[in-house]
Amino acid sequence: MNWEMRYTMDLSGKNVVLTGANSGIGMEMLKLLLCKGSRVLAADLRTDAVESLADPNAVPFVCDISSKEGVDLLFEKAYEEFGTINVFIANAGFAYYEIIDYEDWDRIQRIFDTNTVSPIYSYQRFVRRLGEREGAFAITCSGIGILGMPGYALYGSTKFALNGFQESLRLEKPGNVRLTVLYPVAVNTDFFRSASETDFERPYPVQEPGLVARRMIEGIEKNRKKVFPSRLFRLALILFTLIPPIKKAYWRSERKKLDRFLEKTGRKI
Repeated sequence: MNWEMRYTMDLSGKNVVLTGANSGIGMEMLKLLLCKGSRVLAADLRTDAVESLADPNAVPFVCDISSKEGVDLLFEKAYEEFGTINVFIANAGFAYYEIIDYEDWDRIQRIFDTNTVSPIYSYQRFVRRLGEREGAFAITCSGIGILGMPGYALYGSTKFALNGFQESLRLEKPGNVRLTVLYPVAVNTDFFRSASETDFERPYPVQEPGLVARRMIEGIEKNRKKVFPSRLFRLALILFTLIPPIKKAYWRSERKKLDRFLEKTGRKI
């Protein structure tokens, strides 16, 4: 049977693994999945918010997915709880807002292990166990994985790598595996607040996490290849291609935000 021809997926009763579930987009996705009747292994470095939901279909699991050992434990827990996994949502990730004026191998390794290596390895684990059953793998990428931004060289590179991974993966993945990739812009969550110890201006535009999560879950249900929660960003990508000076003007505006941040922190390029 050609699984690609099956358009919609009913998430009721499905076994879902969701990383980065304790806050932000992940928490909003968790709530939506529970409302749809999914059973969710909700993984994060802390799970207090997940536990506060007191929902028997939400299984909190404290886990560091930035290492092979952590991802292996996550899958072991999922098979122990559910037996099978129908949907895996690789949502966990973090950012730095900075300039690259230092040398620190471990800092580079940390962000790539979490944002890039972990989702790729999770896909490998998911597909090997899936066999011929239908399954969905979803990745939270980023608009910055398509459009580079000042202040996000390392973060953007992790997401550009993920974007390249999904593009090639579509050309070789088995037909029974659905692949949905989310490209959010800046979201009004602690994600950006944790990117630096000093407050800074977020990239324009900014969206609410509930909207982003809703469009992601709809994308999984409807087997959409890519989900762009911000229609403005999608339009901007077209305009940037057709009229390059608009992109340059946007970059100048965002660079001024970085300059103000550097002035506040007493740093210069």
